[in-house]
Amino acid sequence: MKPMKKSQLAARLAKRAGVSKAEAADQLDHVVNQIVSTLKKGESAPLPGLGKFLPGPKWNFKFEPQGGKGSHRRGKR
Repeated sequence: MKPMKKSQLAARLAKRAGVSKAEAADQLDHVVNQIVSTLKKGESAPLPGLGKFLPGPKWNFKFEPQGGKGSHRRGKR
């Protein structure tokens, strides 16, 4: 699966949820902001059924898929 742009993800979410693209984009922003806020507190941010983001130093974070090892990602500050 290749990476998706935010607009592509919002369009797919909108179609599946039966909402407008704008509403789906707002909901996506809310989820991302919640994840970032949780990581800023030094806490892990779970994504039920998928895995979790783990906080790290200097905005490095690790996504740990359910039942497997995670890969390191670098977030923007």
